[in-house]
Amino acid sequence: MFTIKELGLVDYKEAWDLQKELFNKLIEAKANGGKGEMHLLLLEHPHVYTMGMHGNVNNLLFNEDFLKRIGAKYYRIERGGDVTYHGYGQLVGYPIFDLEELGLGIKKYMWSLEEAIIMTIAEYGITATRMDGAVGVWIDAQTPHARKIAALGVKASRFVTMHGFALNVTTDLSYFNHINPCGFVDKGVTSIEKETGLKPTLKEVGEKFTRHLRSLLFI
Repeated sequence: MFTIKELGLVDYKEAWDLQKELFNKLIEAKANGGKGEMHLLLLEHPHVYTMGMHGNVNNLLFNEDFLKRIGAKYYRIERGGDVTYHGYGQLVGYPIFDLEELGLGIKKYMWSLEEAIIMTIAEYGITATRMDGAVGVWIDAQTPHARKIAALGVKASRFVTMHGFALNVTTDLSYFNHINPCGFVDKGVTSIEKETGLKPTLKEVGEKFTRHLRSLLFI
């Protein structure tokens, strides 16, 4: 089982620090022969751009003046993946999970996150899939109109995870114009609102995601 923390709107650095605290506690518990507590943090960030460990700075199309103008922040962090945007109307999930306890390898874990998102947005009439060679959840993945609705990027150490996913619900997609999202220069981004005209709350979407993730992981 895992504890769900619905945190609402949280500054990126504050959420990052909380992740690291829970991540380190879980690793320490394992090192001492215990199980530790797993968590799923569900939240929303004010404007922020983040870059993964091996991301390419050429995918940043903004400068410091732009960040100041929109009140955004920028962080280079320890997850996989390239650059992405987080902001209002986006459901962000950070599972702090022990994959050994769940009987999962990292590939199956990533697949499970993607699948839970695919199942969640299907409830809004959206058909989504994966794209070969590109982590995340896509619509019309095998066409010239491929567009990403959810990005994934995680860190794992001793089979304990942090970071996670970002699902565009009612996100202002114009903020993605200032980066090459996840390193792609020829792929678009989308949201539940853009695809359907619906404006579900992040709480509603988070509850659906959690239900599907539990069913996939049998917890």
